Amino acid sequence: MQLPLKLERRSNQTLQSQLFEQIRGLILSGKLKPGTPMPATRSLSEQLGVSRNTVLLAYDRLIAEDYLQTQEAVGTYVNSHLPMDSLVLKAPTQPLVLPEKPQARRHPVLFRGRAQKVANSQRNRLAMDFRVGRLDPHSFPVKTWRRLILRHLSAGGSNLTEYRDPAGILALREAIANHLGPARGIAVTPEQVIVVSGSQQALNIVARLLVGQGTRVVTECPCYQGAAYVFESYGAQLHPVPVDKYGLQVSKLPPTPVSLAYVTPSHQYPMGSTLSLKRRVQLLDWAGQVGAYLIEDDYDSDFRHNGSPLTALAGLDPYGCVIYMGTVSKSIGAGLRLGYVVVPGELVEPAKTVKALLDSGNPWLDQAVLADLISSGSYAKHLRQIRRMYLRRRDCLIAALKSHFGEVTLSGLEGGMHVVWHLPPNFPTAAEIQAIAQEVGVGIYTLESGGAYDYGYKEYSERTLVLGYSSLPELQIREGIARVATALTNTLGHSKQYHPDSPNAGQSKGRPSPKSKVLSN
Repeated sequence: MQLPLKLERRSNQTLQSQLFEQIRGLILSGKLKPGTPMPATRSLSEQLGVSRNTVLLAYDRLIAEDYLQTQEAVGTYVNSHLPMDSLVLKAPTQPLVLPEKPQARRHPVLFRGRAQKVANSQRNRLAMDFRVGRLDPHSFPVKTWRRLILRHLSAGGSNLTEYRDPAGILALREAIANHLGPARGIAVTPEQVIVVSGSQQALNIVARLLVGQGTRVVTECPCYQGAAYVFESYGAQLHPVPVDKYGLQVSKLPPTPVSLAYVTPSHQYPMGSTLSLKRRVQLLDWAGQVGAYLIEDDYDSDFRHNGSPLTALAGLDPYGCVIYMGTVSKSIGAGLRLGYVVVPGELVEPAKTVKALLDSGNPWLDQAVLADLISSGSYAKHLRQIRRMYLRRRDCLIAALKSHFGEVTLSGLEGGMHVVWHLPPNFPTAAEIQAIAQEVGVGIYTLESGGAYDYGYKEYSERTLVLGYSSLPELQIREGIARVATALTNTLGHSKQYHPDSPNAGQSKGRPSPKSKVLSN
């Protein structure tokens, strides 16, 4: 470490005194913090062009006055317990008067935007957290990942020290292209694949290519918060289109030209419906007619619990208009920050340029490991294991809800990592239930706090809760739902009208009990 020191040889002060005062000043100003290791005397003398003895004498004085301390076999470092007089700021004898200088007004911040809610600030306060999109940390393939990392580190060579293709290493792009064929029915070349730092970066790349002030962008309603906020930050004019139990209501798409539409057809976020094949074809035809690109966010399509998955939009696309997004955040871990975007041919070079301007490419080591994981078949094996585990946990959550609340209305069951609970009309609002649950250490979420955006439509936000099940063992799922049921009963004063196990649950005065059901997708 080199310290910002400068000695004046023409000064009336000795070099030793100057060095003492400057190091002391760095300590007192907080620039050298307690415990910070100091440079070796030989290194510091070479940096300053002075004799080693000058540095030794300055260090001795600093040690004597308790600014530094030394320990055998460790070295010299800033004292953890500084002298008492150094902890008190001395008031200047005369007020400091700075000369007035004209200052131009700084340029305003041009960015306008808001961030999606991904990290959960309440996580450490919750005993059971049904947060959407969380993975069980025990599901991470630690042994395989460690083995592959060690293999690539031992033979990394220049891969560890030089820049690579900003679009991603070829081995990973080939592995992704080969995976998408059988898994999602998409015929794609490695050149069309761009490795990104998760789906959020993919959205930013697409927005930078296609969205400007006033650009018309269609989204589902409700939709993923992170997508709407990205488009909004680029000045887009957002056009929400409602969803139902069959997915996006294609008949309500605008007939006039649109630049871009963002959809989640495999497992609509947040409501969980799967877009039917008929509507997929209609959506593609609409895009062809109005000249729109479609962003297909396939965020958790690896987890299909009932039946076979439908072919991705990109696999049905006759117009070359689909931009396909995928991620390993939901299958391996969000901490890796790895995903990919597959773009039509005419967008390949512009997208690679934007990616290069953003970060010059993702770290080589993680890309190389993921490429091996996919190519070796280990990734497919990992998916099979966690798919079975998620199915068991989904079934456990459904059973727990029914056990405590009777027949409940749920959607999003065919796949993914979360379910949507449609509240009976006499229950408290979603926000009230979320607050009650948090008081007993359980995290369940409204659409907004779960990362969704509903454009202010209260029929979604007030009567809907989202519950992720992928990160919780069955025992914690059962305990969490039991806590919520008990808390609701206690908070609402043991009223039979609201008691979860009461035969009146789901009824409101003057209205018949709504038909309890599981919404099909």
